[in-house]
Amino acid sequence: MDDQLERLNRLPLRDDLRGQHPYGAPQIDVPIQLNVNENTYGVPADVQEAIVEAVREAAGGLNRYPDREFTQLREALAEYLGHGLGADQIWAANGSNEVLQQLLQAFGGPGRSVLSFPPTYSMYPLLASGTGTAYVKGEREADFGLSAASAARHVREHAPSIVILCSPNNPTGTALGLDVVEAVYAAGEQSQTVVIVDEAYAEFAHAGTASALTLLQGRPRLIVTRTMSKAFALAGARLGYLAAAPEVIDALRLVRLPYHLSAVTQATALAALRHRGALMAEVEAIKRQRDRIVTELTRLGLRPAASDSNFVFVAGFADPRRIWEGLLEAGIIVRDVGIPGSLRITAGTEAETSAFLTRLEELLAE
Repeated sequence: MDDQLERLNRLPLRDDLRGQHPYGAPQIDVPIQLNVNENTYGVPADVQEAIVEAVREAAGGLNRYPDREFTQLREALAEYLGHGLGADQIWAANGSNEVLQQLLQAFGGPGRSVLSFPPTYSMYPLLASGTGTAYVKGEREADFGLSAASAARHVREHAPSIVILCSPNNPTGTALGLDVVEAVYAAGEQSQTVVIVDEAYAEFAHAGTASALTLLQGRPRLIVTRTMSKAFALAGARLGYLAAAPEVIDALRLVRLPYHLSAVTQATALAALRHRGALMAEVEAIKRQRDRIVTELTRLGLRPAASDSNFVFVAGFADPRRIWEGLLEAGIIVRDVGIPGSLRITAGTEAETSAFLTRLEELLAE
C-alpha cells in the first residue's frame, strides 16, 4: 500500500487531491449485508422479466446512440413524482451522485462554495473536491438535529453558492421539516444560493412526512434529487434524477457528457417504473423491519434514532467496534460511520433482521 501511495504521489496529481481517500464502504462477501443501505429484498421476479424484455428490445438498437434527452424516461419520472411536474422539470443521470456532480459542475467550481451539515452523506465533500468547489461545514445540534434558524444563520454567514440538505439524512435517518428548507432558501436570496434537497430515501419516510417537491413552485433555485437505487432496488443499474425549474435542466445540459444515459439504463428504469406497484410493496416490508429494529434496540437499552429511511442509526454502544466485529464473525456486516458509540444498520428482510437482532443481543449480553 505504501508503495502504491508513493507511485501515486510521483504523478502530477492536483494538489488538492493529494492525501485524499476514495469513497467506499468495506466490500466484504458475507451472507447478510446491512451496511450500504441497499434494498435487501431485491428485484421481484416479474419485474426482472420485464427489465430483461425491455433490455432485449433496446439491444436491437445498440449500434445507435441513445435518446440524448431520454424523453420517455423524463415523462415517466414526472408522472411518478406527481405534484404537477412536467418532463421539462426532470433530469436524470447515472446515480444521484452523478446528478449531484453535474449540479456542482454547473453551479459550483473554483471560487465558489457548497455548504452542508455533517454528519451527513460523506460524498458531498468528495464531490466538492472533485469539482474544485470549497466545502463549508455547518453545525448541527448535539442530537444531530437541524433547526430552521440555525441553518438560515449559516447561509447568511457563509453566503455559499450551493447548500445541500439531506432529508432523510444519511447516516442519522431523520427527515427535515420543510420549515428548514424554506428558511435556507429565503436566507440565500441575496447570495442567489442554489438549494439542493437530497431525498434519496424519501419513499421510506413515515406517513405525513412532507417532501420538498411541494416547495418547487415559484422557487427557481430549489432542486430536489432522488434515486432509483433504494426504493426501486436498482442500485446496480445506476439511475438518479432530480426535479427543478426548467432553467436548471437547461444549465445541466451545458455540463453533461454526450449521451450520458445508455439505452440499457433508460430501458431498465422505464420497466421498473411501469412495475412500481410490486417494488413499493417491498418498501412497505422494509419499513416494517426498520420499525422493528427501532423497537427492539430500544428494548435492549440502546438509543436508535427515529428513522424515515431504510436504515437505523443507533447510539449507546460502549464498544461499537467489538459489536461490529462480533456481527461480522456471524456473517452480518453493518456500517461503522465513525461517530463514537454508534453504528448504522440497514433494514433487511425479516430473516436477516431476526438474525441481526439475535446476534446483537448475544453480543450485548457478553
